[in-house]
Amino acid sequence: MSNELQLSVGQYSDAGVKPVNQDFYATSIPDNYLLQSKGAVIALADGISSSAVSQIASAAAVEGFISDYYSTPEAWSVKRSAQRVLSAVNSWLYAQTRQSQYRSDPDRGYVCTFSALIIKSTTAYLFSAGDTRIYRVQGESLEQLTSDHRFYVSQQQSYLTRALGMDQHLEVDYRALSVSAGDVFILATDGIYEFISPQQVTEQIRRGADLNAAAEAITRQARDHQSDDNLSIQIVRIDQLPGLSADEVRQQLTELPFPPELDARDDFDGYTILRKIHSSPRSHVYVARDHDSGETVVLKTPSMELREDPAYLERFLMEDWVARRINSAHVLKPVTHHRRRQFMYVASEYIDGITLAQWMRDHPRPALSEVRNIATQIAKGLRAFHRLEMIHQDLKPDNIMIDPSGTVKIIDFGTTRVAGIMEMDTPLARLEIPGTAQYSAPEYFLGNPGTAAADVFSLGVIVYQMLSGQLPYGVEVVKARSLKAQQRLRYIPIHHRDEHTPVPLWVDEAIRKALQPEAHKRYQEADEFIYDLSQPNKQFLRLRKEPLIQRNPVQFWQGISALLLLLLMILLYRQ
Repeated sequence: MSNELQLSVGQYSDAGVKPVNQDFYATSIPDNYLLQSKGAVIALADGISSSAVSQIASAAAVEGFISDYYSTPEAWSVKRSAQRVLSAVNSWLYAQTRQSQYRSDPDRGYVCTFSALIIKSTTAYLFSAGDTRIYRVQGESLEQLTSDHRFYVSQQQSYLTRALGMDQHLEVDYRALSVSAGDVFILATDGIYEFISPQQVTEQIRRGADLNAAAEAITRQARDHQSDDNLSIQIVRIDQLPGLSADEVRQQLTELPFPPELDARDDFDGYTILRKIHSSPRSHVYVARDHDSGETVVLKTPSMELREDPAYLERFLMEDWVARRINSAHVLKPVTHHRRRQFMYVASEYIDGITLAQWMRDHPRPALSEVRNIATQIAKGLRAFHRLEMIHQDLKPDNIMIDPSGTVKIIDFGTTRVAGIMEMDTPLARLEIPGTAQYSAPEYFLGNPGTAAADVFSLGVIVYQMLSGQLPYGVEVVKARSLKAQQRLRYIPIHHRDEHTPVPLWVDEAIRKALQPEAHKRYQEADEFIYDLSQPNKQFLRLRKEPLIQRNPVQFWQGISALLLLLLMILLYRQ
């Protein structure tokens, strides 16, 4: 018999008397090393009857939780991984409601209750928000392991006090307990547990080994007892627990070790190092070949000098998770691990291409159509971030790759901000400007958090630089550390930088809007910017002719100087 965790699961769901089933459940029991490192996940969500879109929230919550949980770093504990994923899922659901027609009535928005059971090694981890329940079977009775987050106004009237998507901040109940072989757990919605007795539940489970049949029979009984809601139940039985070696126990108690600095031809964790492509005080990047698949990949390892910096380590580990949450042709893809990692590092696809910084050096006077093409692909990559409530925060030419086919990909997610996740950074670290100062939005210099509009500013800087070869505000934006100083920043049109650059006025005005120092005056989405780059905005076509000081500052001040000289000569003549 294999020495690993073995579970049996039965589950069933029915809409009952309702026209739509707003419940959603799923189970994931990996058959590879993830079962040891992350465990098995059983999750259940229950939509709220006041919402017509709650079934969407339930499905998104369960599917998103399971997918993102397995993408979290192995160095994170179960508690930390699950709570961070739930915070991200909650923020996404809350944002969907805020952007929908239900923004003024959250009870009709993307809201659902949620419970999850994670079984890893010999421990069960429970997470809940709302009134979906988790039980453990105890003889003829059920031991309720979770609390209902519901306030009762009267015997007939009550309302939820916690649920996913209900509020910007989510508080999740957490509990961990030791388990034994033979333990049985149940996850159920109120359409089940309010209409059937514990004895009827345990009797169905005892009748046979087919847990799916037991789940269906329990659901049928609850419906026969006049259940007036959707009915969903999951039954989990622990058939075998793993026996851990001393090394495995120690591995669970410690984080993955830092890798040594590597050289070409070194064997490292199932890879052969081919060459080093980047090295800095913060990280080392290598091209490597996978021993098993023969695939060429990129490995990024943390710097030993920062092994005592928790904020840095947090960002490094987040980078891998961010990559695994995004699916876009214009965002760097992570490598799927089929082996347990022995060291802390990030593996991603190898792009045989050049950075945008190099492309700009090779194309000092690009055609406007080429710039539009690159900017459009960058915007598509940003859209993938922003749809998941993530802000890249370090968009710059060195973090954009172009492959031989012309496909543009955004790389390096070390400073990405994920909504709903509180970072480990110390207060000092939080004051640091994320990303590279010359490409960072002005609001970062005021200590304000970034939004999608901050990434749009960075894209605007890149477009401006591609067309003019210069930065729009030079180093002045870095010096502007107050609102008043930022309001003094002046945009210099591209055709004033270089009269030989054929940029239509309406294109220049679109770039000007993307580079507005005040975030609320900027494009709020990258797609809006790209749209105005591609076809004339009527508002820009109606603009009055620019003042001379903006159209040609040098000529303006030359004129002022000439006028002052003329006045001086007149005064001298009169004397």
